[in-house]
Amino acid sequence: MPRSVNHVASRARRKNFMKLAKGYYGRRKNVWTVAKNAIEKGLNYAYEGRKQKKRNFRSLWITRINAGARLHGMSYSQFMGAVNKSGVELNRKVLADLAMNHPEAFKAVVDSVKK
Repeated sequence: MPRSVNHVASRARRKNFMKLAKGYYGRRKNVWTVAKNAIEKGLNYAYEGRKQKKRNFRSLWITRINAGARLHGMSYSQFMGAVNKSGVELNRKVLADLAMNHPEAFKAVVDSVKK
């Protein structure tokens, strides 16, 4: 019996994958093997970047909270320890926003956790 190959499906699969190479430079956009490698690497970078984004934002929030806390005579670790002890239900994202954009509200939080 002759060998049967589903060219329609494999061509469609390649076509969908090549759509992801749109905008690439040189052979990366139109040569299958080169494009496939570039796309796979790009998808890996995208996956890892989504994880790094979370880390970077948390680091930024910590830096902003530290700067705000030091204006009121506390370090970041002292402040966060006091926040956790006092039972204030504000996360780092909100605290960083208060420290950056609403200093009087952040001062009220600092005063409440100092007691």
